Amino acid sequence: MSRHILVVDDDALMRRSLAYNLEQAGYRTSTAADAESALRLARLDPPDLILLDIGLPGMDGLDALRGFRDEADTPVIFVTARRRELDQALGLELGADDYVTKPFDLNVLLARIKAVLRRSERAAPSANTADRLEVGDLVVEPPAHVATLGGERLDLAPREFALLHALALHAGQIVSVDDLLAEVWGAEYQGEPQVVYVHIRWLREKIEADPNHPHRIITVRGVGYKLEPHPQAPED
Repeated sequence: MSRHILVVDDDALMRRSLAYNLEQAGYRTSTAADAESALRLARLDPPDLILLDIGLPGMDGLDALRGFRDEADTPVIFVTARRRELDQALGLELGADDYVTKPFDLNVLLARIKAVLRRSERAAPSANTADRLEVGDLVVEPPAHVATLGGERLDLAPREFALLHALALHAGQIVSVDDLLAEVWGAEYQGEPQVVYVHIRWLREKIEADPNHPHRIITVRGVGYKLEPHPQAPED
């Protein structure tokens, strides 16, 4: 089971580096360049842990932590480059679970992440309620990274699975292209909607009876896509 980590940092190189190294360590990652995007992402696809830079543009990390605490009790590790920021964060006692200072050793960070996740699991052993998503005869099981259609296992690439998972989380609702980009690909892909278009086409080829006339993944022009819970069978 891949734990989901949300990386929030306005430094694009830091985001890419952290996301890559965390994925190499077996985690699933999402990224955001600012607190507002991070809060929106966390609502769409709740993370198991948040790596939160304190010195963010706009809403800073301290305000963001309040926002995350208002929404859910997701563990947060503060990331800071300046000791003064760290002292301020600890002095406010906002409830961050841990902190690391830049530059940090990757192995130290991974050890901190594991420790925080272990504490979180002990505190809330049944917190994950989305282990199985059923959308009609389509079943998505994120912990096992398995999707089946009519009982038959689908052969999906990692991004295709993540895209299907994102749509299944909001079955019957329209999900915008921007939200899909942020949730599945991360902040680096904002402004590149063609990435979504291509993967939607590939996904339709695997779950639609007729990919050219889709009945499961519906395009809502100018808005986004909707996964139909009860798709109508294509006419003969």
